[in-house]
Amino acid sequence: MNIELKEITVFDLWQGYEDHEENGVVGYGGKLDIRPPFQREFIYKDKQRDAVIDTVTKNFPLNVMYWAVRDDGTFEVIDGQQRTISICQYVNGDFSYLFRYFHNLGKDERDQILNYKLMVYICSGSESEKLQWFKTINIAGVKLTDQELRNAVYAGTWVSDAKRYFSKSGCVASSIGIDYLNGSPIRQEYMETAIEWISKGNIEAYMGNHQHDPNANALWIYFQSVIAWVNATFTVKRKKFMKGVEWGILYNKYKDVIYDTKVIEQETAKLIADDDVERKHGIYAYILTRDERHLGIRRFSDNVKQKVYEKQGGICVKCGKHFDIDGMEADHIKPWHEGGETVEANCQLLCKDDNRRKSGW
Repeated sequence: MNIELKEITVFDLWQGYEDHEENGVVGYGGKLDIRPPFQREFIYKDKQRDAVIDTVTKNFPLNVMYWAVRDDGTFEVIDGQQRTISICQYVNGDFSYLFRYFHNLGKDERDQILNYKLMVYICSGSESEKLQWFKTINIAGVKLTDQELRNAVYAGTWVSDAKRYFSKSGCVASSIGIDYLNGSPIRQEYMETAIEWISKGNIEAYMGNHQHDPNANALWIYFQSVIAWVNATFTVKRKKFMKGVEWGILYNKYKDVIYDTKVIEQETAKLIADDDVERKHGIYAYILTRDERHLGIRRFSDNVKQKVYEKQGGICVKCGKHFDIDGMEADHIKPWHEGGETVEANCQLLCKDDNRRKSGW
């Protein structure tokens, strides 16, 4: 692998700058791919973007950037996309800095910016060498997420098509999944979630197997099926509690079960109103699995536990043996799922072994 340090002026970088939805972002006379398939969307906030322009106008040095040479002699940005786009957008007149656009500056100020020299390391070598280098130099600026790094490692036709569905602001995945998924499309979190669901947690294996597929249709169809199943099974949308649930995991296991959706809605409403249910997001998994651990049922307070311990004299009501209070656990006499409340009158202390045997956990 060969690495060369080169000075590139802002003027040369900006030449031929274009930002098109279909064709991506290019510069340097059309020879630089500023946003290759594995790169993220532009995510700099105004303060970060302004900081780049402030550095350039003061003639302070920017952090070094990294480009890779392609087989056809053109280049792609490996590190420095956000800074590159910030500079090109400013010179292009897309935003103002300190209330002045680039064309409002004096000639001497414009010349200073256009003649500013960027330090760029240019790397040539095999794809695997360049991608490994990319992971190694990911140390400055806004760090890449795990999925952004995966997109680099498994760059290809499949990643490019998957990003079309999952990775842009206002993408189609966002339009149907925004009420159910955490994170942001442009940080690849929607894409990561969808792949995790369809691969049952084996994201790298799935991306490796499909890297050179001509499209990501299977992933997109799967994702639509998950969302359609959620809408059909839980008919009342409650954004506050539904966002971030592992819907794909539940879909994989329960999609073929026939449910009475009216009964599900009645139980959902009842559980949301139940003060003993502390983890409302777990209601949906509980309804399907019947595992109370999803609900985070309110525990008896330490004060109640101490009072019941004194009443029982430290004796486990199940095995009849004596234990220190730390060796015992508070248990509902009438189980919560049968309507038992988390109050002192419904509390008993069991030793840890008996309590675990009783709960089946």
